[in-house]
Amino acid sequence: MKRVRLLYVFVLLVLSFVVSDLILAQELKTLILPKPELNGGRPLMQVLKDRKSSREFSSERLSDQVLSNLLWAAFGINRPVSGRRTAPSARNWQEIDIYVAMAEGLYLYDAKAHQLNPLQKGDLRPMTGSQAFVKDAFMNLIYVADYSRTGKASEEDRQIYCAAAVGFISQNVYLFCASEGLATVVRGLVDRPALAKAIKLRPDQKIILTQPVGYPKK
Repeated sequence: MKRVRLLYVFVLLVLSFVVSDLILAQELKTLILPKPELNGGRPLMQVLKDRKSSREFSSERLSDQVLSNLLWAAFGINRPVSGRRTAPSARNWQEIDIYVAMAEGLYLYDAKAHQLNPLQKGDLRPMTGSQAFVKDAFMNLIYVADYSRTGKASEEDRQIYCAAAVGFISQNVYLFCASEGLATVVRGLVDRPALAKAIKLRPDQKIILTQPVGYPKK
């Protein structure tokens, strides 16, 4: 009888964890971002003066408005008629995707809809770099090049142009963070094969760099 009771308790515990995971998975929904605020920010020369890399982060959550402004600044659409973006790309490939890893799960930034589309539940922030601080930042941006959008470009051209595109985008993030008092640092120390597998990339998608963003540690 005692064994039956123990088995019964064990089954209840397992079921509780399963139900909990299902509920959490259902909570990872599309995040519709508010319209970006285009009239704020500090003067450019002051922002350039204050631009820096930071490696100490608070886990404090960014508001949806700040998140909206940041992603639009990074690689949002600034010319709706043509669909062109805040950062240039070779031949207008727009081959860089921004994956956003937060505590609750992984999202993909959809610039056309200006929203974050959920991809999977779970905290992947620790996988976005080899330094311990990556898990502390509110979010980590993962810059992924989609080679399928680069036509018949050579491997050398793809590498150069995709790296340049990520440089433009990450600098936009740097400048936004300097303007808003946020902390950030662009990083190349990441186990790309392991992270690519974790976020289920195709063979023709390549991780270029990652970039944590959050409030500075107090």
